[in-house]
Formats: sequence, structure tokens, C-alpha cells
Amino acid sequence: MATQLAPMISAPLKQTNEIDWISPLKSYIRATYGDDPERYSEECATLHRLRQDMRGAGKDSAAGRDLLYRYYGQLELLDLRFPIDENHIKISFTWFDAFTHKPTSQYSLAYEKASIIFNISAVLSCNAAHQNRHEDAGLKTAYHSFQASAGMFTYINENFLHAPSMDLSRETVKTLIAIMLAQGQEVFLEKQIADGKKVGLLAKLSSQAAFLYTQATEGVQENVTKAIFEKVWLLVCQIKANYMASLAQYYQALADNDANSHGVAICRLQLAEVHARDANRIANAFPSTVPTNSYLAADTGPVLADMTKRHLANIQERLVEFQKDNDFIYHQGVPNEASLTAIPKLPAAKAIPVSELYQGQDIQRIIGPDIFQKIVPMAVTESASLYDEEKAKLIRAESERVEIANDEMAASLDYLKLPDSLNILKGGMDQEMMVDDDFRKWCEELAGHAPFTAAFNQLNTDKSEISSMLDASMKQLDMEESVCEKMRSKYGVDWTQQPSSRLTATLRSDIRNYRGAIEEAGTSDAQLYSTFRQFESDFDEMRSAGETDEADVLYQRAMIKAGATKGKSPRPAEGNLLDEDFIDGPTVAEQISNVEELLRKLNLIKRERAQVLKDLKEKVHSDDISNVLILNKKAIANQESQLFKAELEKFRPHQNRILQANHKQASLLKELTRTYSDLLKDKRVRSEQNKYEAFSRQRNSVMTRYRRVYQSFNDLIAGLMRAQGFYSEMKETVSSLHKNVDTFVNNRRSEGGQLLTKIEQNKSQGADHEQQRLKDLMERMSMEPRPSGSPVSSGGGGVVTAAGKKQNRPPPLSSSSMVGSGGSGQMQYNPAASPPVTPRYPMTTGGGQAQGGQQQQYMSPQQSFKAANGFQSHPSLQQQQPPRRDSYNQTPSQIQAQNQPYNPNQYGPVSPPAHQQFFSPPPNQPHQPQPWGQSYQSSTPQPQAYAGLPQGYVPPPPPPGPPPQQVDYSQFVGSYPSGPGGYASVQRGSHHGVQGGGQGGGGGDPWAGLSGWR
Repeated sequence: MATQLAPMISAPLKQTNEIDWISPLKSYIRATYGDDPERYSEECATLHRLRQDMRGAGKDSAAGRDLLYRYYGQLELLDLRFPIDENHIKISFTWFDAFTHKPTSQYSLAYEKASIIFNISAVLSCNAAHQNRHEDAGLKTAYHSFQASAGMFTYINENFLHAPSMDLSRETVKTLIAIMLAQGQEVFLEKQIADGKKVGLLAKLSSQAAFLYTQATEGVQENVTKAIFEKVWLLVCQIKANYMASLAQYYQALADNDANSHGVAICRLQLAEVHARDANRIANAFPSTVPTNSYLAADTGPVLADMTKRHLANIQERLVEFQKDNDFIYHQGVPNEASLTAIPKLPAAKAIPVSELYQGQDIQRIIGPDIFQKIVPMAVTESASLYDEEKAKLIRAESERVEIANDEMAASLDYLKLPDSLNILKGGMDQEMMVDDDFRKWCEELAGHAPFTAAFNQLNTDKSEISSMLDASMKQLDMEESVCEKMRSKYGVDWTQQPSSRLTATLRSDIRNYRGAIEEAGTSDAQLYSTFRQFESDFDEMRSAGETDEADVLYQRAMIKAGATKGKSPRPAEGNLLDEDFIDGPTVAEQISNVEELLRKLNLIKRERAQVLKDLKEKVHSDDISNVLILNKKAIANQESQLFKAELEKFRPHQNRILQANHKQASLLKELTRTYSDLLKDKRVRSEQNKYEAFSRQRNSVMTRYRRVYQSFNDLIAGLMRAQGFYSEMKETVSSLHKNVDTFVNNRRSEGGQLLTKIEQNKSQGADHEQQRLKDLMERMSMEPRPSGSPVSSGGGGVVTAAGKKQNRPPPLSSSSMVGSGGSGQMQYNPAASPPVTPRYPMTTGGGQAQGGQQQQYMSPQQSFKAANGFQSHPSLQQQQPPRRDSYNQTPSQIQAQNQPYNPNQYGPVSPPAHQQFFSPPPNQPHQPQPWGQSYQSSTPQPQAYAGLPQGYVPPPPPPGPPPQQVDYSQFVGSYPSGPGGYASVQRGSHHGVQGGGQGGGGGDPWAGLSGWR
């Protein structure tokens, strides 16, 4: 057996046709990922070339195995990005059955992968079958390859269902698994026999091999019946099943003989002889030429026949020997074959899973880089992000743990005032009082700084300038408003310029707001100045010390003021503590040394912990499991947490080191607290500790004082900078406001000047109209007959007699007679019965307002009419005219007003006067004519118009005729005064034409000139 090796069965490879990977992948990239497919031309060509190389992979070499596995790994990566099936990327994969050579085509990528896995298993079995098992390396390779082949076949059965071809069916693959495991067990048995192991172990190994070959024989028999396997495979399995059963009985017989069970040993040898004869018989019947599809060596039959023949001869020799010894020496009975106990089985071969196939090797090196790594699947990106978050949580937790430990150490040492307090205990603070570094830095920063007085003066100057500009702006606005209102008071409604109060509301509000801001800024300036005065002397001292580099002198002087000993820090009163020893117990020096050693250990732990945390962060940062996620995407579906947990275990050593450091620190802090407490309880230490505490308080008070000074200095600089910035911005803002005010005032002055010019022009025109009106009035009062054929006199008092002659007769002399006649007659013109014309009265101040500037009083229609004609504004005229003179001023509207008494209380304080036509200036009438009262003042005085009349002249009474009320005035409505204000419709008609029915004046109207008196 040692000189000749048993032949082994190897699975055949599947063959495939060539396919095109390039075009379908490019089309999908363009359609789905929206990317330029030409960017991936090289990747597509690489995948296509890899499949071409896979088709020619060698069947008995590790290189062929790696080539197949590389292609399979890239298919797994490809499956994560490209759905290759009948509905998406449609590629027809055609493979031929490994045994029957029948072609099978499918569009599924799973079929392609299953075929590749089958070929990997076949290559592994071929590689194992062709190894030289006389050498240890070859034997080990064969042993591992048979198990790996069984593992790959197992992977097919577990992951690929509904096989489209017979070679991939579950029964066929299961049979191949049994064959590979049986051959792996046989190889291991060969190694143990060659090493001369104990016969009991060999018997168990042989028993397991016989069991596996028996299982394989059953499967092969079924496939041979289906014409899938070659019959020679069945013969080989039968020969080896009998041969392994014979070996198991043979080695167990040797073991029984060694155990003095000679009768049992003889029975087992007899059984072994039976199995050996069967094996030799089948081997002798083995065909002399083996089919090519069986992939068996040509000398398989002779080798098996020779192997079984030698084994049978060996059994027969041993059987004769054992029987002879038993007959002559032991005389033990030979039991029946059925009474023999079964030989235990010892499995030595198992299917190696795919994950362990390349154990100890770089699987990434074999598979190669991801061909389409530039196309990252969204699922992998999401999983990687979740894993990054888990890593971040781990880092945060460990960082927090380290930070808490550091804080605990710092708090404990600060509470114990270590390590500074050891200096006084060792007498280390016996030097001159050294200036604190912070104090020196403060003095250096104050050195060369300009005094604050100039800055405060500048602030006051800026504030004064801003206040002056605000005052000037407000004064300009007040002056403009005053001028505008004075002009309005002088010219009344003719001054149509809009009041300034509405236009300047925003400007005045801004001025008030800016004043308020300046006042608040002044309060802040006062606080800054108060701070400056409070620390002025300290600023000067620190500035001087910084400029002369005498910060240490100032510091010592401050310490002396605080109560420290001049020039020295507190020292031991009687020698150094290190020189004193107790009679019993540790010395002070030893205790201090122990404390220092504990502090050194604590600092070492702190540095080590920080380094561990740093290493952990670097390792976590460089950790990338994207490849793991891609390779195991389908295996870890909905199980990311378990994978993350397993991956995070690689950081467990660093976490444990940090945890151990924290525990060690806690124990050292307890020991330090106890040791230092014992040291402080020492009587020699207590007095020095008190001195040190007093010195610390003095130093702290000095540093606190000057820290406050330094902080005030910085606050003062910051406050002054803010104040300067504020005043600078405020100056620009107020300057802009002042310019706006100037522009506004100038515009208002220009507008007022233009308006004043127009008013003066209107006054000049009004004087001419007034002269014409007086002339007309004089003609009305004349007693001479007029040549005109008009049936109505100018004064409205003439009537037509029955003879048809016109008599120029004045109206009744008194208002009472007018009222009486009005009550008895039938008036053809009744303003109250006419359609009311809504009066729109222009604003006027009347004669009194024009002269005295006082508020206008409401008047009756008669008074209003008289005032409008100038009679009320000349008292001398009122005294000279006769009592019945006012009858010449009667109008039909006044007669109607007498019939309906006038009540001034009807008008509220906001109602317009009776002679006002508009509530507000009309939108299309920017400049209104001058009221009568004001126009009359600028014209010739009224008394001059009546200079030719005698004092107390009374016109004669009217002749008999129809009452005046019966005269038809409707034809004169447009030219004669109408309404309670008189001449209102004439004024509107003269300026704007016909305004409505009954208010239009003709072109030859003798009263049209009255419109100029407005």
C-alpha cells in the first residue's frame, strides 16, 4: 500500500459559450445611472476578458482555481449594482452539462455563478486527485482540496435551488459531496498508516471511510441508472467501499488480538477476508480501458486489482497465524460474525465552507479590486454610513470616559493642592518672590498704551458735533414750519402749500430717536469714564512697570502690601523639614517621596490613556468595511447590527486598556489621598502648611486685584472702540439727515416763493375787477333812466308796469318789508324748492382774519354778504350810510334765508363758512382766487366810490306794480349771486366753465368780472 496509491475520482468541468458583457452593461449604465457609459469602457472590457480567461482555466492547478474564484467574486460585486435577469440586463448564459454535455441557457446571473462554483469544485477535485501523495506537501494539498471541493458543492446545494441541469441537481451534487469527503477521509487514512499510528485509530478512520464510500455508492448507482455518471465510477466506489470495510476489520482484529481477544480477532479477520475478496473480484472485472468522460487514469483497473490482491493476501496470512496461535496456545472460541460489535467511526474530513477556503490568504488579492467600484450601490453606502455612526458612538463613549477620568484626577489633585503644595513642604519656595507670568504679561500689554484722556475728549467732541447738527436740523424745521404757517395765516386758502407738520414727521422722529441714542451713549460714556477714573492709578503703575521692565518690583511691592514677608516667601522656622526625622515611623522625606512617586504614576497613566485613545481614533478612522459589506450584502440582509457588532470587536483591546487605566488611576488616587493625608497630619508639616496657605492667600489676593485691573483695561479699550465706532456711524447718519433737512427746507422755500409770486399776480388782477365792480354798483344806484332795454335793472329792483314801460325802482327799504312781501307773494324762484346744489366752499379767513389774524366768526347770510363786499371791514362807511341802505344788498337767496331763519349753531366747529365752496382745495385748482375781503383791501377804498352821494341820501320808494317776488330770476341765476355765500356759482363758472345746471354764465355776462375778486 505504501508503494502504490489508490486512484481518485475528480469531477468534470462545465463548458460554456462566449457572451458579450460590454454592450448590455453600457446600455444599463446610460439608462439607470445616467452616466456616460464610455467612462466605463475599460471596466466592461475587463469583465469581458475575465470571463474569456475563465473559460480556459486549468483544471488541475491553483491558478485555475484562483482565476475562477476571481471571476466569481467580480460577479458577486457586479450583482450589487446591476440586476442581471430577464427583466433588466438580459444576457443569455449557455452552459453544457458536465456529464451529459447537454446545453442549458438562462438569463439569470445565479445560473452563471452556480456554474462557476461547480467548476471551482471540479478544479479542486482534479487538483487533489493529481497530487503526489507520497510527499507530505502533496498529501496535505490533496486532503485540503477534497474538503474544499466538498464545501463548494455544499454551497451550491445551499444557495442555488431549482437547478436547470442535471449536474447541478441536489441529488447529483449530494453524491459528489459524499465522494469528495470519502476521498478526503481516505487520504487522511493513508497519512496515518504511513505514520504507523495505532491500529485502533486506523480501524476507526477506515470504518468512517467505508461508511462514506457506501453512501457515495448509493448515489452513484442512481446516477448511473439515469445515465449521468459513467459506470466505472460505480465500480471504483464499490471496490473502495469493500476495501475500506476490509481495512476496518483488519485493523480492529489486530487491536483485538493485542487485547487478548484472539477469538474475536480471528472472526474479524474472516470478515475482512470476505470484503477483500469482494473488492478484488470487482477490481478484476474493471474494464481495461476507461471512458474519457470518467476522468480516471488508464491504469485504474490494474492498480485497484493489485491493491486489493495484496491486501487479501495480507489478511489471509494474518488469519492463518492467528488461528494457529489460538489452536495451540489460547484455545478461545471464535464468535459468530453477527455477534461482533460495530467498529466506531472517526470522521477526519469535513466540507470546508467558502468563507474558510482562502483562510490565511488575502482574498482581496485573489479577487482583485472591484471593477465597478466607481459605481457605489446606495444600499452599501447606507450601510457604511450606519457603521460610521456606530464607530462615532464608540469614539464618543471612549473620549467621554477618558475625559471623566482626567477630570477626576485634576479635581482630586486640586483638592489636595498637589503638586504645588509639595514645594513648601520640601522647602522649595525659599527663593525670592518671583513675579507671576500672567502678571508680567499684563504689564507688558499695558506698556506703551496711550492715555485714555484723549479718547474721552474725542468722544465728547464727536457727541457735541452730533448734538449741534441735530439742533440745527430741528431749528431749520421749526423755522420752515413757522414761515409756512405765517404765510398761511396771511394769505388764507390761497396759500395752498401743504402743512409742514405732515411732511416733517419722519425727520422729526429721526431727530428725536438720534437724540435719545446720543443720550444713552452719553450714559455709557459716563460709565466708561467712571471705570477709567477708578483704575487710573493702577493703569499708570502697570504701564510704567511694563515700559521699564520692572514688573517684578511692582509684584513684590503688591505682595508686601498684602502682608507677605519682604523679599522672601514663607520658610521653615527651624531648618528644613527634610533634615528632621521621627524616632519611629517614616520620615517626612520618605513620605514626600511616596507622594511624588504616586504623582509620577498618575501622570504616566494619564499619558498612556491619551495615547491609547489617539491610537483608537486613528484605527477607527482608517477602518473601512465597504468591501465586507459588498461581499456579504445578501448574507447580512436585515442583519447589519450583528455584522457591525462583530466588526467593532476589533477595537475591544483599546477599550479594555482604557478601562484598566481608569481602574488603576482610581486605586492610585485613593492611595495618594491616604498618603498625603498622613503627611499633612505630621506636626512638623502642619505649621509649614499654614504658612504656605497664608502665602497662597496673599498671592491670590494680589493676582485677583490685578486681574480685575487688567480685565477693566481690556473692557475699557473695547468700550472706547465701540463708542468711537458708534459716534463715527452716528456722525455719518446725522450728517446725512442734516443734508436731507437742508434739501427739504430749500425745496419748501422754492415752492413757497413760486406760490407767493402767483398770489401777488392774482391780487393785481383782482384790483382791476374790483374797480369794475364798484362802477357797476354805482350805475345800479343811479336815479337816471338807462337807455338799455333790459326788463331788469342792475340792482334787481326794477319792475315792468302794465303799460310796458320800465321803471328803475329800488327794492323795499327795509328787510321787514321784504320779508312781508315775500310771505304774501308767489316766488317763481325758490332756492329751497330747487334741486340742491351741494356747496363746495373754498377756505377763507374773511376780512377780520386777513386784517387781524384772528379766527373767523360765523355770520348770517346778510352779514356774510356784506363782509364779502367789503362793507363790514370799513366802520366809517357803516356810520355814513342811511339805515335803509342795506336793502340794496338784498338778493333772492337772502330773501329765502329770511323766510327760513338762519341758525349758526347748525354748523359744527368743522363745518365750512357759508361763503366757502370747497372743503379742501380742488385737485385741479392749485391756486384759488383771492376772497373778496382780502381783494377789497388791496383795491380802491369803498368810501371813494360813494363820494358823490349826499349824506343820508334815501332813494325814493318804488312805483306801484307787481311785487318783486314775482319777477323771474331764473334767467339770471348763472350771473347773479345765488346761495347763502353769494357769487359762488359765478366764481366757479368764470374759472372752470359750466359746472352744472343753473350755474353757467354766458359770455356777455356783465358780472363775470366779479370772479377776479376772489
